[in-house]
Amino acid sequence: MMHATLEKALRTVLDNWEKMKKSHEDDAADDAEQFEASFYKWIEAVRQWYKELEQKPTSLEDALLLPEMATSMELLPVELQLNFETELELIVEGQERMEDERYD
Repeated sequence: MMHATLEKALRTVLDNWEKMKKSHEDDAADDAEQFEASFYKWIEAVRQWYKELEQKPTSLEDALLLPEMATSMELLPVELQLNFETELELIVEGQERMEDERYD
């Protein structure tokens, strides 16, 4: 069972991903922005959830074995898995990504 906050945020990411893939030229920029915002909101939810873990994994590999993260990887489109792994690795290492380092 996935943590409710994580699940809700991930569902929004997945919905926005589908919307962005189907968007017409007129809406493409707005849809892409909406997707990106939801992705980073979800990553922030993952960061908060991770901070509250009593036993924190010390590697990306171990973090991906956590049920919530394994489920997230299963639900994510292949195109987003590497981005998620990169963000999760930063979380595990205790690093924060600067605004201007985000994917565009």
